[in-house]
Amino acid sequence: MNVIEQLGLTVPVFQAPMAGVSTPLLAAEVSMAGGLGALGLGAVRPEQARTLIAEVRAKTDRPFNVNLFVHNPPKADPEREAHWLEWLKPFFTEFKAEPPEKLSAPYTSFLDDPKMMALLLEVRPPVISFHFGLPPAACLTALKQTGAILLATVTSPAEARAAEEAGIDALVAQGIEAGGHRGMFNPHTPDDALGTLTLVRVLSRQCHAPVIAAGGIMDGAGLAAALDLGAVAAQMGTAFLLCPETGLDEGYRKALMGQSAFHTRMVSLISGRPARSLSSRFTDLADLNNTPSCPDYPIAYDAAKALAKIAQTCGETGFGAYWAGQGAPLARVMPAGQLVLHIQTELSELLKQRARRADASVPIR
Repeated sequence: MNVIEQLGLTVPVFQAPMAGVSTPLLAAEVSMAGGLGALGLGAVRPEQARTLIAEVRAKTDRPFNVNLFVHNPPKADPEREAHWLEWLKPFFTEFKAEPPEKLSAPYTSFLDDPKMMALLLEVRPPVISFHFGLPPAACLTALKQTGAILLATVTSPAEARAAEEAGIDALVAQGIEAGGHRGMFNPHTPDDALGTLTLVRVLSRQCHAPVIAAGGIMDGAGLAAALDLGAVAAQMGTAFLLCPETGLDEGYRKALMGQSAFHTRMVSLISGRPARSLSSRFTDLADLNNTPSCPDYPIAYDAAKALAKIAQTCGETGFGAYWAGQGAPLARVMPAGQLVLHIQTELSELLKQRARRADASVPIR
């Protein structure tokens, strides 16, 4: 039985967790429509995670995914952080504000969060996924014993092999087209920047675990391409951003519906790790010649969040962390459940067209 059958999905669509903009309502609507909804828990505390999981369960009895960040805990570097704040100071000054006196990590890695682990063992979410790496073997064993299906984001064959060897049940193959943070286990190593379809094809040939395509897939045609190359499903994030169930602020929504959608950029200076964002005043800072080395992830994010908040109070939305993939121009405005069913219809129609063409090409004997 493959992972789609195990979960009882009728549509091979996984909603990306999207920490910060996913909501219990979004997750529930996707799951009720036959896909797999998800919550991004990487940026919340265990007590908040408990509430979010309970809200999903109050809305649906269908399976859903909870996602954790498994990054190496950051190393504080007061000198580098002070230099970073000094470099950002003119942008704070523009909005008649001062930068923070010091920076700290706004959230905790799952590697450093025994309370989150205890919560997962207690509430037993049906699917648990990991981004930025893998938890220790003992942690994975304990979570599997709850009956959870375990997923991990991988960006290369080497990461996929490590995930398989660790006992991960399915691989989320994240191509360079994907919005949000690159799931690289080690962001300091070279990135081959494999595209989604290439990565899916390589992993489907080299790995035993099921492969879920992630990056640039926005509709039934993209889903069909991923399935053709060996994926069992596609994980979509940007495709759901304009659904009313997400937590997008108005600046994010307007940017996604404008010209910025055609010019996404991979930058590290917003959070301290490579992430694909809509082009903005913040991403343009990467082009400056004097850009210093930014603090470790997610310490750098502390400065970015402070700047974005102050700028927004002055009506400037160009400093928001507006993550989006290269398929952003194809995002559609419709309820999440309706979008899942629409994608399924697009896929079905495409498969029917193929069947008709195949029948027409059969020679008459």
